[in-house]
Amino acid sequence: MAEQLKDIYEKYVKPLPTADRLRLLDMAVHDLALIAQQEPKNRSILELHGLGKEIWQGMDAQKYVDRLREEWDRKP
Repeated sequence: MAEQLKDIYEKYVKPLPTADRLRLLDMAVHDLALIAQQEPKNRSILELHGLGKEIWQGMDAQKYVDRLREEWDRKP
């Protein structure tokens, strides 16, 4: 693929006048900028902070851990 791109550049782009090459470059930059805006952004694990906290409201942490341990002890 890289060789094909080099051939295209040598055959079609390089012979163009400088102004046309700059215009072509500008078109490519704008096209790539639009694509970059549409791509999903990287997410942060910190966005999950506090998610589902209502599930734990009123729950005693030690009682919950004790219940889990009892369940683990009963499993074969």
